[in-house]
Amino acid sequence: MAKEITSNVEALEVEAEKILEEARTRANQILLEAREEAKKMLSSQLPLEAVKTECDKIVSKTRTEADEKIKDSEKKAAEIGVNADKKTKEITELLVNIVRGKS
Repeated sequence: MAKEITSNVEALEVEAEKILEEARTRANQILLEAREEAKKMLSSQLPLEAVKTECDKIVSKTRTEADEKIKDSEKKAAEIGVNADKKTKEITELLVNIVRGKS
């Protein structure tokens, strides 16, 4: 039973790490796309100041989006951790009751 609890908690931790890694990967992808877009704009015939302004807007927007996704992922990971703690407590109480003879 203890192995099952440990296994369940470990599985939840792995899932939380996976969510965070996906958010980081997506954030990096967004930033890379913004840089590529900025390079395209810089290579065009537009006035440099207009390009710089647009580039700054894109980078700012993508950073905001990336930060939001990371916060959401951290929140989901925390929720998974809280749920794991609750399940561990419930299972522990169940085991104590079984040992004490109270089902």
